[in-house]
Amino acid sequence: MKRIAKFEKVSIEQFKEGWTDTFGPIEDGELKDIYDRIKLPKRATAGSAGYDFFAPVSLKLAPGETVKVPTGIRVWMEPEWVLKCYPRSGLGFKFRLQLNNTVGIIDSDYYYSDNEGHIFSKITNDSNEGKTVEINAGDGFMQGIFVEYGITLDDDVTTVRNGGFGSTTKA
Repeated sequence: MKRIAKFEKVSIEQFKEGWTDTFGPIEDGELKDIYDRIKLPKRATAGSAGYDFFAPVSLKLAPGETVKVPTGIRVWMEPEWVLKCYPRSGLGFKFRLQLNNTVGIIDSDYYYSDNEGHIFSKITNDSNEGKTVEINAGDGFMQGIFVEYGITLDDDVTTVRNGGFGSTTKA
């Protein structure tokens, strides 16, 4: 196995910014309690490819509801690697829980962005069976898999990222 990455928490200031953007203002003491309980992603078994991301708070989604989850997590990884994020298999199978962008792509240079590379997950309960999804604080809800990638022989990109969605197409 190649060891190519390391998960970390973002700063509490960055987490607060992400939290406020999603859920609105919160008392500093309550935010610190949530932040302190954030668990770094980990694999469940030695044979697991995916690193489970854990919900920072309990989430309840009725059919058709969506929420953007500030995970409080960032990841440093070697160049030429990417973290691909998917819903946990069981949640997708039982509830049709979906990531709104289908597959989350976390590039290695996202770590260096102004937002500290804070990973968010926008999830929707796409149940067509009327099932409500309940995810408890600390439960795995998303999984990330590291994948090595290549580039074309004539690739000469030298642009440096600063930001998240859409930042790589702004020139």
